[in-house]
Amino acid sequence: MPPADTFDMRRDRRPWLRRLADASEPYLYSAPSLILIIGVMLVPLVVGVSYAFRDIQLLNPFSGGFVGLEHFRELSRDTAFYGALRNTLWWTGASVFLQFIFGLILALLLDKPFWGRGLVQALVFLPWAVPSFLAGLNWAWLFNPVIGPLPHWFFGLGLISEPGNLLSDPQYAMWGPIIANVWWGIPFFAITLLAALQAIPRDLYEAASIDGANWFQRFLSITLPFLAPTIAITILLRTVWISNFADLIVVMTGGGPADRTQIVASYIFTQAFRALDFGYASAIALVLLVLLLAYSMLIILLRQTLLNKD
Repeated sequence: MPPADTFDMRRDRRPWLRRLADASEPYLYSAPSLILIIGVMLVPLVVGVSYAFRDIQLLNPFSGGFVGLEHFRELSRDTAFYGALRNTLWWTGASVFLQFIFGLILALLLDKPFWGRGLVQALVFLPWAVPSFLAGLNWAWLFNPVIGPLPHWFFGLGLISEPGNLLSDPQYAMWGPIIANVWWGIPFFAITLLAALQAIPRDLYEAASIDGANWFQRFLSITLPFLAPTIAITILLRTVWISNFADLIVVMTGGGPADRTQIVASYIFTQAFRALDFGYASAIALVLLVLLLAYSMLIILLRQTLLNKD
């Protein structure tokens, strides 16, 4: 009896074009999506990275030459960049922390059955449907003492000495976009954490209650461990998103006053579309990309460690 592989070779008498077509069929099916990804994501990324090593100034017709690491040397001496980096840490950390805390509380409340929960969920998730530009514009009006109520409410509560514009005060200006960002981003955490909460088996809570565990002990021993992987990935996504999210700052403060609300993403926007220096802006964007990639790898390793531990 001949070997099995020899028998298969004799049996496969299809023309070689037919065999080639069958072998390439999966790749042909995925080709449109691959071409779209390459054209929309990879090509602009490669072009943007190349700009970081070239002198690209729209107002200079003689620009476009290769400058090597000159933009990065200039960036190392740029005090405005370091200020924007510090502001980015403050803007991202405060926004993610407050969004997570309020989103977790909201998810825990919505996980309990009550009358009209579907309507409340729809209203809670409504800010996520508002365009970021419109959200920033509305909050800028709310902080305006001429047409907005917030300065007068803060004055009535004794938080400020006079009903002025919070966004024009260098000491407190960053809180304006942070408050707007927290309001706009809470539904993201609420949606994802609520979905994870509903996947936890209810038998575990019943068994813990029978053993005499109170709500806080059940939260620490059951809810939090089950939510840990979801919390890690949502914090990763929101941190990367908010670090690159300059819409609210551009609309509400424009990076002012005196660059006190200027973050790295808005600084890139300023260099690219106001100073029209796309080479220097690309160098800043490349540095931000490397920092976010390093952060993402740390969070992914942490999440994998949590999953392996379970």
